[in-house]
Amino acid sequence: MGTFQDRLCVIKNPHGSLACFVIALIIMGLGTGGFKANISPLVAEQYRRTKLFIKVTKKGERVIVDPTMTTSRIYMYFYLFINIGSLIGQIGMSYSEKYVGYWLAFTLPTILFCCCPLVLFIGRNRYIRSPPTGSVLGTSMRIWRLALKGRFSWNPVKMYKNLIADDFWEGAKPSKFRGESRPKWMTFDDQWVDEVSRGFKACAVFMWYPVYWLTYNQLNNNLTSQAATMATHGVPNDVLSNLDPFALIIFIPICDLFIYPALARANIHFTPLRKITAGFFTGAASMVWTAVVQHYIYKTNPCGYYVSTCVDAAGNPVTSYLNVWIQTGSYVLIAFSEIFASITGLEYAFTKAPKNMRSLVMACFLFMSAISSAIGEAFVSLSIDPLLIWNYGVMGVLAGVSGIIFWFQFKHLDDQEDDLNNMNEGNFDNQFSESDDSEEKK
Repeated sequence: MGTFQDRLCVIKNPHGSLACFVIALIIMGLGTGGFKANISPLVAEQYRRTKLFIKVTKKGERVIVDPTMTTSRIYMYFYLFINIGSLIGQIGMSYSEKYVGYWLAFTLPTILFCCCPLVLFIGRNRYIRSPPTGSVLGTSMRIWRLALKGRFSWNPVKMYKNLIADDFWEGAKPSKFRGESRPKWMTFDDQWVDEVSRGFKACAVFMWYPVYWLTYNQLNNNLTSQAATMATHGVPNDVLSNLDPFALIIFIPICDLFIYPALARANIHFTPLRKITAGFFTGAASMVWTAVVQHYIYKTNPCGYYVSTCVDAAGNPVTSYLNVWIQTGSYVLIAFSEIFASITGLEYAFTKAPKNMRSLVMACFLFMSAISSAIGEAFVSLSIDPLLIWNYGVMGVLAGVSGIIFWFQFKHLDDQEDDLNNMNEGNFDNQFSESDDSEEKK
């Protein structure tokens, strides 16, 4: 039967431990989905400027301040502090588990999480908070269906051209309807339709992100395993993954203070879509670096292409003599790709969404990571010896090709960047829309 303590220990019961693990994942997913989709817009909403304005500096110079660039900077430092927490948490909890136990590694984050609602409550009057307006997803989908009328075609080429036509949204604007022909749910103006159009364009941009996240996800699994097949010189192989947040902490300020201003002075407009494209290419370069490292691991290991199972006569693992720190290039390139693609994605989701759809568009951006994880299951068969070179090579090719297609598909939006950012804010009366919905349900 076992002792009372043994019966309490859930890990000794495989079915019970699996059930607890699944429940924990579901709770974590619900919490993360609710938090991440709202915290990013909340942070950027603390800056209220939306239009260009002139400011006089301390030196007496008159300069034009672009709120979009300020929002970009806000998200860069938001991401910086995320990675400071990540670095402290990952290293601190690793050593907590090693020297004390798993209970401390899970208890400390739990205590900190419990403090967060208290901090938010105490500072609630210090934050600029947008009042809740209810869900506008239904209304935006109605607008899309209305705009789609008369444009459907069984010819896929014609259908695609109809969907990307410049006047696609014109037929859904309230100004096109007069008197009784105007639906009761149209409690908004033409400008809000333009904002919805801009939000749909942003979501279309995000459709390529699952391919990008495929390369990023290599950090948390295959790169950690790769480190174990090299000479670590006493460094735990899972510590190497902290090079990513460490590189971000270093390079985010460098990009903000030196690289981006230097490009601007050189009259090189590094727009959000160009940053995202660069993110795909640097992610691809990271995978190329990793594939080359994997090639030399196979070449310098006595077991050749079966390094993960290579052991000596005594049963001890045999690794390549290559120093594990040659992985640094992979992590640094991935860090740059995050600065270009991940941070810019947050910025793009915020600046392109209507004010009352920011959390929705942000959730769409974050959902791409989940889709990427599902797609990644198709490449599990490549994540073993002797196919790891193919795994990294395929990821690199996918990211590189996707970056090229991404740019040519959306470069027209790059030309419209300033117009999209300076679009007038529309009006939407959600109260009447909700009452109309309730009447229809009755």
